[in-house]
Amino acid sequence: MTITQLKYALAIAEHKNFTKAAEKCFVTQPTLSTQIQKLEDELDIVIFDRGKKPIELTEVGRKIVFQARNIVNEADRIQDIVDQQKGFIGGEFRLGIIPTIMPTLLPMFLNNFIKKYPKVKLKIEELTTEEIIARINDGHIDAAIAATPLESDNIKERPLYYEPFVAYVPTNHRLRDRKTLEVSDLEIEDMLLLEDGHCFREGVINLCKAFKNQEDEHFQLESGSIETLIKLSNEGMGMTLLPYLHTQDISDKYSSNLKHFIEPSPAREVSLIYHKSELKMQIINAMHDLISSVIRGAIAFSNVEIISPLAK
Repeated sequence: MTITQLKYALAIAEHKNFTKAAEKCFVTQPTLSTQIQKLEDELDIVIFDRGKKPIELTEVGRKIVFQARNIVNEADRIQDIVDQQKGFIGGEFRLGIIPTIMPTLLPMFLNNFIKKYPKVKLKIEELTTEEIIARINDGHIDAAIAATPLESDNIKERPLYYEPFVAYVPTNHRLRDRKTLEVSDLEIEDMLLLEDGHCFREGVINLCKAFKNQEDEHFQLESGSIETLIKLSNEGMGMTLLPYLHTQDISDKYSSNLKHFIEPSPAREVSLIYHKSELKMQIINAMHDLISSVIRGAIAFSNVEIISPLAK
């Protein structure tokens, strides 16, 4: 068997279609099919059930694909060792970023990174934390920027910065006249939340002290974007919490709606995360150093209390 055959098998397992897998691998469909058939003939087993739509792995096929992923990763490590030895920082690098970090952090470092490391071909995708963990484990992305800690045995975390929570309190809200807030002031029933699937939502829920059964609430309003939450809050629908960097774009008209917490400020830990196999570490190190230097001028908070992004 060959590494190429194993890569073809992984592509089919991912896309569940021979044609799509061939496109992903930049070969013709007959070429891919022939190589998979040779692999199955050599092993004297059937890896894929071609009678199913979409194509499914057989029982033994699932075990082979699991092992194939380990073998391909280890083969990639050989090139990675060579690149590190030569000091080469380049090649494709697939990066995932969660939605509540992407719009504020990416513009701060992307242009600088591209100019400093022109040989790196960045592929950036907005993903939820759950999707990021799955794709790092499957080898579909090389690293990600997310709120931590994630408590995943297969993932390493390198903190980039600590971003405080800031309250956005509209006119006529019960907390409007408070200059600073305490965590105990928060009540979940008058809080506008991001929709389910956002780790920042879980952080807000973990932060709040008071909970009510949803059936007892007059309404529950959730949104997929922080910008929408701000607009709804301005309409008097409730208060919300924002990551600190999002407050930098608030217009002067609404800046008085921002309320900070007394120290230690509740905050989220934002980290660069990657698989424990530590592939492409020269790019990961370069990205970590650049982002850390850029963010240092924007966030100088140290007396913070980290709020977990995990659902409790």
